[in-house]
Amino acid sequence: MNRRRLLQEVRLRDFRCFHEKQTARLAPLTLLVGENSTGKTSFLAAIRAACEAAAERIEPDFRKPPYDLGPFAGIAHSRGGRGGSADSFEIGLSGGSPRRQIKFDATFESQAAVPTAVLMSWQTENVWIRHPIGGAEIILDLGSAKGSWRFTIEPIFDNIWAIFAYILPQIIHAMDETDESLGRFQKLAGSLGRPDEKDLESFSILLDRFRRVFWGRQPFAGAPIRSSPRRTYDPTGQLQDPEGAYVPSYLASMHFRSQQKWGALKKKLEDFGRKSGLFDEIGVRQLGRTEGGPFQLQIRKFANNKKKGPRRNLIDVGYGVSQTLPVLAELFRPDGASIFLFQQPEVHLHPSAQAALGSLLCETAATGRQLIIETHSDFIINRVRMDIRDGTTALNPNDVSLLFFERSDLDVRIHSLGFDELGNVLGAPHSYGQFFMDEMRRSVGF
Repeated sequence: MNRRRLLQEVRLRDFRCFHEKQTARLAPLTLLVGENSTGKTSFLAAIRAACEAAAERIEPDFRKPPYDLGPFAGIAHSRGGRGGSADSFEIGLSGGSPRRQIKFDATFESQAAVPTAVLMSWQTENVWIRHPIGGAEIILDLGSAKGSWRFTIEPIFDNIWAIFAYILPQIIHAMDETDESLGRFQKLAGSLGRPDEKDLESFSILLDRFRRVFWGRQPFAGAPIRSSPRRTYDPTGQLQDPEGAYVPSYLASMHFRSQQKWGALKKKLEDFGRKSGLFDEIGVRQLGRTEGGPFQLQIRKFANNKKKGPRRNLIDVGYGVSQTLPVLAELFRPDGASIFLFQQPEVHLHPSAQAALGSLLCETAATGRQLIIETHSDFIINRVRMDIRDGTTALNPNDVSLLFFERSDLDVRIHSLGFDELGNVLGAPHSYGQFFMDEMRRSVGF
């Protein structure tokens, strides 16, 4: 597992229902639990927005499906009534290995009702870079234990990737205040003179870690309601979408174009189908004579004596299969995202299938992909707990984080819980699981 590229922590302030600064631990497998409307979906949206801000653009899209958070007024924390709304909000991520983290933070304010980044910062153990945004020039503040310096640069680039890829390396390696291409240099505080070789080396290390952790790593965000099954499909584009509408065409393309790749994917799908009890075989039926013609997805179940049942159309076998296929396709595709955000993957699944999905999440996280999953399924959580206890995969207790979202007045508090080697939940507040305990007592007459 490549822990050097994992996201380790999320930070929020005045973002949606999170007023006071919140810090939550991420792991290879992170499960988000809590009542409805306690900010779990907002939390996932914050992760995607922070990844976009760090790696792609200065202004992430807070309205892109499946997270449409609305304008700035719908994102900045509101106290209601005379309490008013916050003038800004902050989101941040830490990535890399636990011992060598790089922290990224962004502050957003409203510009024409659109949340717009006004400050971004990157930090390692002993150096930091801040990028105040706005105005006619690009400003980079570089700081270390020795001092801090400011560089004012002509706006020849309009996104943070270009600034880090082209401008910052010039500053680090040249540091020539007479070179007009590097802009104007000034000392902000601390040491006299310019950064020394040790400072420059530290800035280079920060830049290298930033490249390794954030550049080119955008999460795949899946929706809680996947596309409805159809009796017949026409081949379409294979651009990934949150609802999984592209998945049937993706499966058909694998089937028609590469029997080797289709065989590997089909085996993984059918292995999970048998473990979960959903199906035993999956296939693609071509209805025309050409590859570009219509097709159907077919599902087959076996009897207890292994007698093969009839092949049935996907639309005729219940929503459990069609709602799970998009989740499975993303988990199994070899070119899938390295960070996976999903809401309620257990939708329409029987408890036994939910438990099997819990094991699949552990298996996938053990391969190096990072899964951040919102769930209301105790069957998923319990299976994860048991797999930790039984050593079913390479995941150890520290590789799983359980985030419990608890409503408190108009705010929400995030509790970062963990597990011991026996799969017991550690650090849970009294309110965690209280509903289930109350229901159990009532059911047995206490």
